[in-house]
Amino acid sequence: MRVLPILLLTISNVFMTFAWYGHLRYRSTSLALVILISWGIAFFEYCFQVPANRIGSYYFTGVQLKTIQEVITLAVFVGFSVWYLKEPFRWSYLLGFALIASGAALIFNK
Repeated sequence: MRVLPILLLTISNVFMTFAWYGHLRYRSTSLALVILISWGIAFFEYCFQVPANRIGSYYFTGVQLKTIQEVITLAVFVGFSVWYLKEPFRWSYLLGFALIASGAALIFNK
């Protein structure tokens, strides 16, 4: 059951990423419309994020849940930026993410 919060956080982060960054491909769309659409997408983010944290709190500390969420956010965003935004992936991103992941590993070190 420990994997369920991670799965829910992953789904939540997909919605979050589209809500926060999906509009970058549509720069000519009015800002007001983009905000409204992003709010609509964010509703679904919360539908997964809130249960993920509630369920996850039985297995992880708050700091661990936040760390899991941040690592997932980075992983989802890398795929999103390459696939959706058509941005190149650079080796420095990989190194930076490795450093972040090593920091995250400290959170789970007993």
